[in-house]
Amino acid sequence: MGSGQVTDWQGKHVTVAGLGVSGVPAAKALRGLGAKVTVVNDGDDARAREQAAELEALGVTVRLGDGDTLPDGTELIVTAPGWKPDKPLFAAADAAGVPVWGDVELAWRLRKPGAADWLAVTGTNGKTTTVQMLASILEAAGLRTAAVGNIGVSLLDAVLGDEEYDVLAVELSSYQLHWAPSLRAHSAAVLNLAPDHLDWHGSMEAYAKDKGRVYEGNRIACVYNTADKATEDLVREADVEEGCRAVGFTLGTPGPSQLGVVEGILVDRAFVENRHKNAQELAEVADVKPAAPHNIANALAAAALARAYGVPASAVRDGLRAFTPDAHRIAHVADLDGVAYVDDSKATNTHAAQASLAAYDSVVWIAGGLAKGATFDELVADAAKRLRGAVLIGRDRELIREALARHAPEVPVVDLGRTDTGAMLEAVQEARQLARPGDTVLLAPACASMDMFANYNKRGDAFAQAVRELGA
Repeated sequence: MGSGQVTDWQGKHVTVAGLGVSGVPAAKALRGLGAKVTVVNDGDDARAREQAAELEALGVTVRLGDGDTLPDGTELIVTAPGWKPDKPLFAAADAAGVPVWGDVELAWRLRKPGAADWLAVTGTNGKTTTVQMLASILEAAGLRTAAVGNIGVSLLDAVLGDEEYDVLAVELSSYQLHWAPSLRAHSAAVLNLAPDHLDWHGSMEAYAKDKGRVYEGNRIACVYNTADKATEDLVREADVEEGCRAVGFTLGTPGPSQLGVVEGILVDRAFVENRHKNAQELAEVADVKPAAPHNIANALAAAALARAYGVPASAVRDGLRAFTPDAHRIAHVADLDGVAYVDDSKATNTHAAQASLAAYDSVVWIAGGLAKGATFDELVADAAKRLRGAVLIGRDRELIREALARHAPEVPVVDLGRTDTGAMLEAVQEARQLARPGDTVLLAPACASMDMFANYNKRGDAFAQAVRELGA
């Protein structure tokens, strides 16, 4: 099944696995191309029935409550990225010789001749921010672009829609990469690697391997994090096009073929003439908002991908200045009695929380929620010297409390034995009692939110509301 012209798809039997945010657009797109589409879905709730009715009106067959059986005649499966590789449906497909693609693979195959290049970003943390920064830089250079993939415009809409793009800034998760065997980006970055989603991938090795797929077939640059050797290892293992370069980013002084920071200036020693002697100033650290260390790393990665695409230095500066970070990503909420209150509810795993805590000298830390199998010893040991105190909420808070007892026994800990949404106001009140002028009260939970809140946005909103009530 090749280029994705309509003639290729006419009458093809395609099974779409999962409704949801990627399944519905995939089913619609394939039906529109003339394929015979069956959607299988595990759930059979009111939302699923509503989506099923919408698709059935277009001539799509929908089977609710049965996501494990391979429909007869299936020639291809297009799966939602979250479906685990060990599902019986995929075992049946493997036995029948039926290929399995994700929505990203489908979008890649459906590109039109002369379609936009893809600049791809993956990593455990920072993907969304980096992709948004990259899109802002590309726009500042006058290029027609969009932030797509896990965020913003759907990839299928971007490749099938009427709007023409020069280049796309593409966020890709490890799930999406697992199901995208033929993706070949212009250039790509792996920002960092830390244990996450191991229940899905089965092992850290499998997780890293899926992340590393983003480098396969890169043409110009494989961008890696010099502070995270695992990302450089993935570059070494990748099969890239002749002439593709490894480009590192560092918070320190860059060597040749790297981007880094010198005396408050972001500099490029990769995409310049005579990189062994020359460096190009790109922007000031002050142009990065917020200028926390991990966010400067995101900016350097975005700059590296933009420079790989030939964007001038002035566009890097202008794009970073124009960029506004999303809510709940180290967002300053208020200053009360000399104490800063910061919402980083998006820090849903230990790696993100570690980066967040590292941005402040003295912290009263609000943490806890659903641990997703994580351990907290390394995080707490790393942050111990910065902690004024900790307030723990959520179902798995005990795991953090035990790590604090082991690695920061002198840090005062308030353990709130509550998992209701009202616990956030009490958590902020307790944090205020612990804080001293000059401190930061930081919501960086290191855990998912669903034990107490619908999502991390709602958790961050509850924190901000509690801070406002405190200051009223």
